[in-house]
Amino acid sequence: MARLVLEQLSDFGDYTGGKELTEIFKLTNNELKSSPSNIRLSPDGRHVHVILRKPKVGLVTFDKYERPELAQNQKKLDLRLTQTVPIVDILYLDHNNISRSRDTAAVAVVYENGKAEFWKFQECKAGWHLLQTSDLCNSPRARVASVCACSNLIIWCEERPPSESTPALSSTKNKLRYCVCRRDFEVEEGAVSLGGVKIALHNNPKFTVVSSGEYVHLLPEVKVKPLMSISKFFLSWSPHNDSFTVSTTCKNTPLKKLSAKESDLKRLVTDCLGYLSTLEPPEIYDFSPTACGGLLLLLSTGWVCLLQKDGMLRQVYKLADNCLLKCGTHTSLCMYQDTLALLIGQNLHLIDVNCGREMEKIMLKKEGLLYVNQAERCAPHLLLETGLFVVVNKETDSRESNSKLKPSGLGAVECIHPGALLVEAVFEEACKYYQQRSLSSTQLTVDTLKKGGRFQAPTSLASIVRNYLNKLMGSLEAELKALVALEEVKGSLVRGDVKEVEAVCESLVEKEVARLLSVSELDKEALLYLNSIFSIFPCQVWRAAQAALQLHYNGEGSLSSRAPPDVWKTVLATSSACPAALPVFELLCRSVFHFQPSWLPRFLELAQQQQGSAGLCLSLASSTWGFSGGRGVEGRENNVPLYKRALCVLSGLTSDRDQLQDLEVELLLVSGRPNAILQALRILMAKQQWERVTQVAQKFCKQSPLLNKEIFTTLLCEVAQHRDLDPYLDLLWTLCPEDLTVTTILNLVTTSSPPAPFADSNSSQLTIGLLKPLLRKVLQRETKPSQRYADILQSPSYPPPAPPRKPVEQPRTAPDPSTDSSVGNNITLASFAETPEQQSSTHTTVPRARVALPANPV
Repeated sequence: MARLVLEQLSDFGDYTGGKELTEIFKLTNNELKSSPSNIRLSPDGRHVHVILRKPKVGLVTFDKYERPELAQNQKKLDLRLTQTVPIVDILYLDHNNISRSRDTAAVAVVYENGKAEFWKFQECKAGWHLLQTSDLCNSPRARVASVCACSNLIIWCEERPPSESTPALSSTKNKLRYCVCRRDFEVEEGAVSLGGVKIALHNNPKFTVVSSGEYVHLLPEVKVKPLMSISKFFLSWSPHNDSFTVSTTCKNTPLKKLSAKESDLKRLVTDCLGYLSTLEPPEIYDFSPTACGGLLLLLSTGWVCLLQKDGMLRQVYKLADNCLLKCGTHTSLCMYQDTLALLIGQNLHLIDVNCGREMEKIMLKKEGLLYVNQAERCAPHLLLETGLFVVVNKETDSRESNSKLKPSGLGAVECIHPGALLVEAVFEEACKYYQQRSLSSTQLTVDTLKKGGRFQAPTSLASIVRNYLNKLMGSLEAELKALVALEEVKGSLVRGDVKEVEAVCESLVEKEVARLLSVSELDKEALLYLNSIFSIFPCQVWRAAQAALQLHYNGEGSLSSRAPPDVWKTVLATSSACPAALPVFELLCRSVFHFQPSWLPRFLELAQQQQGSAGLCLSLASSTWGFSGGRGVEGRENNVPLYKRALCVLSGLTSDRDQLQDLEVELLLVSGRPNAILQALRILMAKQQWERVTQVAQKFCKQSPLLNKEIFTTLLCEVAQHRDLDPYLDLLWTLCPEDLTVTTILNLVTTSSPPAPFADSNSSQLTIGLLKPLLRKVLQRETKPSQRYADILQSPSYPPPAPPRKPVEQPRTAPDPSTDSSVGNNITLASFAETPEQQSSTHTTVPRARVALPANPV
């Protein structure tokens, strides 16, 4: 079984002044706890630099010579500095490109007052040589807070005190008196060439600049909390791409990405301050750059996170609760390819970055410092009080000696399937369990449990766990992808301009509408959510609805859809669980009315087709005649016809009344229901659109005999009241039902005609002449024609002469109208027998009409 252990590389005996180095470590041990950056190692591990801060200020360097005989025969030139000005940091200037030889190195020692000393190490010349001293800052009053080297740039954060002419700054502005500067450099044979000072950022708080690959990360000061929200974010700057990224430790995606052309921090983050004020991000306890432009962050929550160069913040490993408090504040972390080394106090944790699994935990005797050796980037290296160490892979059940890890050693776990890792963990726990309960002194191993065959429990449990993990990963894959997509959308909304935000909103609304409409049954929360989308994004949701339903308008008054039946089932469902929210169909009708009002009847027609074809609700063939606002059978809550639901939407809209009435008529006619068609006819007759009335009548009389009779009787009653339909009488007579008799027609006419004394003087009453074509047609259809009505049709167009009267011998008495009905009948028929001209001239002479004789006396 393989274990990860420490192997010592050096006890500092091969370094110049190794004993002194050990003594310095002991003296500065307390200081090391609070400031690990006081110890710096060269990328090749040959130079150890100790920055002294208390009680002396200075720098001590210890070097390892490749050829010790040169160091013994020559006088060594050590890099030892004793200054009154504190040293900010020591930088290795493009160590890989200065020389391919391992016996040269160039460093810059940067002081707080802006001075920089450039030194070069040459083993053949017995040590360090000062190349030059330069001023990094333009102002002699500037103070350097932090510094780093990125490619051929020296980048630093400096404090610029206000000029004497300016008034005293407020406490808020006093925190923003720093700026980030940069200078190009080039190391030559005997000097360092520096470019001009350029300000990359100003009006910023105190930042710690950290170089990682081609990126520079600007982290807020941990010890001193700035005011307001300026400590809640950090920046990632790409000098080569000329761009800034604004991020925070409580969000996985960057808040904003923008060009570095704007150098004022206030303008960069102004639109983020309101959002930042609502956040409480964890503090950054420690950090370490990675080789590829990323940054490791140890947060106050105990999480170790990896900030990738694309701005994504990924959680890698979670420390145990209160681990930081128990172990103190001394921390060190570093990444070696796919392995994270985390030193908390005297505990060294080795973590697989890919899955977050702790591969090993090593207990140390003293606190130390992790560093990267350029020759072995894959293996964790550690500087301790007793020397330099490396993590190696040791085979505990082999007689062979220890072997160092190859470049893929610690990262080998990444090629193992997560299920295999979980199975391995099961067997490791089983080893501990059985070992505690075993009376034998034999050490149990995972291989023993797997090969022995005596322990079936861990094998069975491992199989169950592996299968469960596979199912879990399969079920979570879609959710995780959706979560990642959501984080990307949130980031796009924050960092994008107006057009980009609109495009993101369009895409997001389309996806959400499609997702909600594909749900088999919307619950209360989902329906409320859909209502809010329709309310907030009306234009976007209209386009999204067309895409989800795959609507196509062919320009000839026809609307088609290629959406699956499940989508239409969701659209047409009636939801009564949430009275405060409109159902989906009503939402769509409202959207159609706002953006394409002429589509609304066609949309209703399409919905009815989908409803009928899929059998989603009541069949359109079943209809009732109880149109009374939803009180009949079809008015039940779950069986409300679609046309009534569409009409309810129209009734709640404030728009042009004529436009609403026209749409209402179209919706009633599209429904195809008898009651709705009759209601549409009444609306058209009230608006006196007679041509449209006759078109509707001619179209829908063919639908059913019962509807034909209702339409014809309605129109016949209308004909009896005025003369506006006279131009269309020939068409109306063709619509007469087969079972309608002359008696029924005359009864309808007589009951619908206004009484003569109350007739409108400007209108004409219906005459028998106008009814002749209709009555003749009906009589021809009757099998036994009535002779009485035939004589009437053959009588002259004027009243016949009155019969002779008998002499009156007794006193005359008024006849009883209730017993003699022939008078009334004769009057009515006589008035129908008149021509329109005669009726017009004589309909006011009541006495003459009263003495008229019947056309066919009995």
